Amino acid sequence: MIKKILGIAILLTFGTIIIINILEINKEEKTTGPNLVDVTGDTSVEGVSIVSPSSSGINKGDAAPDFELEMINGKKVKLSELKGKKVLVNFWATWCPPCKEEMPELQQFYEDHGDEITIIAINATGSERNENAVRKFINKYDYTFPVAFDKSMDVTDEYMAVTIPTSYFIGTDGIIQVPRKVGPMTYEFMVEMMNSLE
Repeated sequence: MIKKILGIAILLTFGTIIIINILEINKEEKTTGPNLVDVTGDTSVEGVSIVSPSSSGINKGDAAPDFELEMINGKKVKLSELKGKKVLVNFWATWCPPCKEEMPELQQFYEDHGDEITIIAINATGSERNENAVRKFINKYDYTFPVAFDKSMDVTDEYMAVTIPTSYFIGTDGIIQVPRKVGPMTYEFMVEMMNSLE
C-alpha cells in the first residue's frame, strides 16, 4: 500500500513538473514573437514612438551629428564623408506600420533620384528581433535603397527619432536644411524636400 502511494506521489510530482515546463515554454513563445513592440497595426497613425516623447530632436539649422554604421551589404557608411552631397537620413523598423507604408515611396524615390541624393535608411535594429529579420524584410519586398543597422540605437537616440519613421534632409554643407519629417513621406514630399536643399 505504501509503495502504491509513493508511486502515485512520484508520478504526480513528475506530471506537475512537466505541466509547469510546458506552460513556461508557451509563455516564452508568446513574448519572443515577431512583434516585440506593442503597435496597433493602424497605418493611419503618423508613427510609432520608440524613445521618450519628451525628447526634442534635432532641428532645422542644426549640424547633422556624425555617425558611422554598418550597411546591410557589409560596408560602412560615415555621414561626415558624404559632405558635399545632399543626404536623406530615414529612421525605420520592420514592425512599424507607417514605415511599411512609406517604403514603396522611398524605393521609387531612390530609383528615380538616387544619383541626386544619398539615402541612408537607418533601421532601429536594437528594437528588432535580430539583423536577419531586417534582411528578410528587405529581401521580401525587393528594396534596394541603402539600409544601415543601428544595433546599439545610439544614432536613433542621438537624432532623437522619438517617433518612426522620422526623416532628416541634410544639405551639402552638413546642415539640416528643412524641418524633420515625422511620419510617412510621400514620393512628392521627398522630391520637394530634395529640391529645396542646397
